Amino acid sequence: MSLKQPCRSGIISRYREHLPISNKTPLISLNEGSTPLLHSPKLSSLLSAHVYLKYEGLNPTCSFKDRGMTMAISKAVEEGAKRILCASTGNTSASAAAYAARAGMQCVVLLPAGRIATGKMIQAYLYGARVIAIQGNFDDALRLVRQLGERHDFVVVNSTNPYRLEGQKTAAFEIIEELGEAPHLHLLPVGNAGNITAYWRGYSEFYRLGISQRLPLMLGVEASGAAPLYHGAPMDHPETLATAIRIGQPASWHGAMKAIEESSGCFDIVSDEEILKAQQWLAREEGVFAEPASVVPVALLLKYASATNPSSLRTNAIFRKLPAHPTVVLTLTGHGLKDPETASHSISPPLEVAPTLQEVLAHL
Repeated sequence: MSLKQPCRSGIISRYREHLPISNKTPLISLNEGSTPLLHSPKLSSLLSAHVYLKYEGLNPTCSFKDRGMTMAISKAVEEGAKRILCASTGNTSASAAAYAARAGMQCVVLLPAGRIATGKMIQAYLYGARVIAIQGNFDDALRLVRQLGERHDFVVVNSTNPYRLEGQKTAAFEIIEELGEAPHLHLLPVGNAGNITAYWRGYSEFYRLGISQRLPLMLGVEASGAAPLYHGAPMDHPETLATAIRIGQPASWHGAMKAIEESSGCFDIVSDEEILKAQQWLAREEGVFAEPASVVPVALLLKYASATNPSSLRTNAIFRKLPAHPTVVLTLTGHGLKDPETASHSISPPLEVAPTLQEVLAHL
């Protein structure tokens, strides 16, 4: 009896003709991509729209970073590199370490001490990375990584690596292929701003090729305590419980601004309280568990849909540009199990009762 090979393949195999690779590029893949685009009936009803969730938490290391990392590591191996380096708020380190392990490379990670969700840091350790915690924030870590990268001892695989964004743009390709057209509006969490830059690149490329007939408005969402793009100036001390977007000096600032300006979109913000409420709402109403940074677009739409707590003028202005019953996509960048500690604040411990049917029924 012969066994069939699984039909799913990674993004390099799927989108080879749209990526900067050659026949000499090795394929370092964990079958990333092809993540579900889930229809959200509750958000659709609230907004009188067709709302979809691009659930990137179902990538191999449970975040969108895998799309870019398969490209960055494959190109690094092609160039003969033996070691890679990254600064991280958690998800990049997990992805870099996993793909480095797959390629037989050494991975070095710089993390802000005491500021990383446990679920993400454990991944980096288990995949075999050398983890160094610095007494500073992510922006300090990235500054050091850039300095080390100039020594040519390592290949830097942060979003400053151009191949990262090439891989990440494939999420936009998948959305267009599944919907048959680009959405009218796309909302993304924004931290280091590489993802919104990459999505806009992907949408723009398929538009130029005639595969899609429109371009979406892009809406980047930041946490109110870490919102440099919303305020138009870097922040030295960003603060938010959404650790993945606790960044005050985004590396892809110019790319993000280009996406917003060319799409006639905007940046907006939500509070930590709104983020926690959105995380719980999404899990209980739609059965989707995403990490805090992932749900900032959900938090913004819930705020927009609330008559008692209307969103900002920026988001209102964006929705006035849309047709009736628009197609809206939200990117959920990482799985909720990336940061179980934050989610645990929203729940109570289970009720303990005697192991009898009578006791269980009494408490139902």
